[in-house]
Amino acid sequence: MARRKQIYEGKAKILFEGPEPGTLIQYFKDDATAFNNQKHAVLEGKGVLNNRISEFIMMGLERISVPTHFIRRLNMREQLVRHVEIVPIEVVVRNFVAGSLVKRLGLEDGSALPRSIIEFYYKNDELGDPLVSEEHITAFNWANPQEIDDMMALALRINDYMSGMFAGVGIKLVDFKIEFGRQYEGDMMRLIVADEISPDSCRLWDMETGDIMDKDRFRKDLGGVTEAYREVARRLGVLRENESSGARGPVLVSDNEK
Repeated sequence: MARRKQIYEGKAKILFEGPEPGTLIQYFKDDATAFNNQKHAVLEGKGVLNNRISEFIMMGLERISVPTHFIRRLNMREQLVRHVEIVPIEVVVRNFVAGSLVKRLGLEDGSALPRSIIEFYYKNDELGDPLVSEEHITAFNWANPQEIDDMMALALRINDYMSGMFAGVGIKLVDFKIEFGRQYEGDMMRLIVADEISPDSCRLWDMETGDIMDKDRFRKDLGGVTEAYREVARRLGVLRENESSGARGPVLVSDNEK
């Protein structure tokens, strides 16, 4: 990594200059953070698992014609991705009540929402990524009305796809966060899914037991974070079926085993 030009370092990933114009290398760290980086730990193997889970989901989205920044996985911790201009908005899709929705609206944790809800949050760590409205987004020129419509339409398509995908392996998709980037091709611009989609950015509950299988295990000091991520990967077919969930390090399925 030292020989490459670092472009950006976030809480869970590092971006390096890519080998070709318009590309970046996205490196997944083992760092886990919560509460706007007030809580931090290094969890061995988390980055490897998130790399493979995000790869699996991004490839699935591409198959249903949802454009993403993902090009290909390079190794256990790195992906080659398209260089995009990140829209400074986090798009959250909620299917069940959890997290801040419980506190803000006084709803019962885990109850089903009457329909999927989309929320927008302004990407600003210093402000704690505040909830914003479409009016805020357009007034401050973070995105225009057409881009908002496109993000919402894509978010709902992604929700339909991932809800079915996870349900097929006994996991309830409670909610998830996605980010979008602007990709420029000559005079043309399109919005594509960027960042990652993994247990770091989704709430995932076991359908039978209700066990938490995502980053909330870290937020709530439940322990077993990497083991939960490993189980998600195993169910999705990223890990070998006979691999013990208690193994020290993840054993990944090679591409020709998938």
